[in-house]
Amino acid sequence: MTYAITQTCCNDATCVAVCPVNCIHPTPEEPDFGTTEMLYIDPGSCIDCGACADACPVDAIFPADRLTGRLREYEAVNAEYYADRTSPPAVASPTFHSWGEPAFRRSLPSDFAPLRIAVVGTGPAGMYAAEDLLLHTNAEVTLIDRLPVAGGLVRYGVAPDHPATKGAGETFARFHAHPRVRLRLGVEIGRDVTVEELAAHHDAVVYAVGAPADRRLGIPGEDLPGSVSATSVVSWYNAHPETGPDAVDPPAGRVVVVGNGNVALDVARVLVTDPGSLAATDIADHALAALRGTRVREVVLLGRRGPEHAAYTSSELLALKHLPGVELLVDDRDPRTGETIDTAAPGDKAALLRDVPRETVDWTREPAPDRRRIVLRFHSAPVEAIGAERVRAVRVTEEGSPAGTEIGAGLLVRAIGYRGIRLTGLPFDEAGGTVPHEAGRVTGLPGGYVVGWIKRGPTGGIGANRACAEETVGTLLADAVAGALPSPTGTPQAFRKLVRSRSTGLVDARGLAAIDRTERARGRETGRPRVKLATVPELVAVARAGRWRRPV
Repeated sequence: MTYAITQTCCNDATCVAVCPVNCIHPTPEEPDFGTTEMLYIDPGSCIDCGACADACPVDAIFPADRLTGRLREYEAVNAEYYADRTSPPAVASPTFHSWGEPAFRRSLPSDFAPLRIAVVGTGPAGMYAAEDLLLHTNAEVTLIDRLPVAGGLVRYGVAPDHPATKGAGETFARFHAHPRVRLRLGVEIGRDVTVEELAAHHDAVVYAVGAPADRRLGIPGEDLPGSVSATSVVSWYNAHPETGPDAVDPPAGRVVVVGNGNVALDVARVLVTDPGSLAATDIADHALAALRGTRVREVVLLGRRGPEHAAYTSSELLALKHLPGVELLVDDRDPRTGETIDTAAPGDKAALLRDVPRETVDWTREPAPDRRRIVLRFHSAPVEAIGAERVRAVRVTEEGSPAGTEIGAGLLVRAIGYRGIRLTGLPFDEAGGTVPHEAGRVTGLPGGYVVGWIKRGPTGGIGANRACAEETVGTLLADAVAGALPSPTGTPQAFRKLVRSRSTGLVDARGLAAIDRTERARGRETGRPRVKLATVPELVAVARAGRWRRPV
């Protein structure tokens, strides 16, 4: 029996580090690492030890002979990766590795005084950086987030029906109570504390502020009610405290989603999934009630290019093909779509659609009330959102029709990517939506560093941030050894006093633990993993009520 990696693979390579026979690839040392959609186990060299499954932070690894339902395909997916390549030879001993000498690139001399480092942002990028610092140095880390709760995109960006992926948050959460960590949540840099003030109290500052803005379509009618960003939809169903319960009004008929990346698929899947299934997840109460009240029957995913260029990962499409009670369909009106699917080579992304039904959809008809489906429409882009008081239709391009086609819809969702925003005090590249840097070192700002999407742009999933953080932390520590870090003038006590005087909703580690306990307790009452507190006042009130009355 061998093991297989499945849909929720996060690509962070924790499994690679524990494998005794080097059967998981690509490894961080190999050129393909970071470019493949997931990692793969070689069935020819796996020794069935299970170490990878124990180490996986998102529960993506299972014995191949125990895969059932939609996961059964992943035994072949793993094997296919090795069909035309040779895996490095396995070694006889599970104790010694044959693929390189141990290296300690991220460390400080033993007599080096502890660094005080602030990490701004508690999502995956920030937490990988914090983990690296805590495990490899004696640094003291201050974790800062503008929201009064930690988690970032793991808490507010992962779809509620992907609980295994959310499990990465549990891995990060163990560092919240680390003895060398101080949590300062509910503190916004640029509003409560300036970049200069933050730097004055720390040897270095790592900014992991992500890419919170969305990209616009630039079409007439885009600002009508009923036209929203995927960012808003994802925040809405994840109970983001800055997104109100009425931010999204799902219609009873059809939704058009522009884009075909993983976020677009997430939105489509959540909107058409049986609300009874979602009731067992941590979806926001207001979103669950809305989806129960007005059932979306159809979601149309618009892709500007053909299926061979789709941005979604193969694993997310495979999941969509097995969604209970939901039909997946390809709109076959453009002849290029079917031709590409039929001629795709095995392993190509378009080949995954070969067994998906195709239909020349009649967009003049309303969605059938007794069925739920997701329609993939390629070679089609929106040109106008139509409506007087709110969106009622979307005009899209169509091959051979200069006027295009009108698709009736009560909601238009743009899912064409994220974008970083300027943080006062840091340089900013307007074209790329990132902070200019050299290997993570902020240009022109000694002691300032970036990691994650604000560093490299909005690409890569959770695991991609591990390698990104390793580079940034390596640069930071090299600067520390070289004496290139400015010396802080403020003390930790002074910084604590400063944030307490500036932030009206400050939450520390004990407050965060109280939030976690409360949400889990609310979940137990309804058979759910947790029921999130959905507003800033609620979060702050629970944190304050649950704190121990002693200073930190």
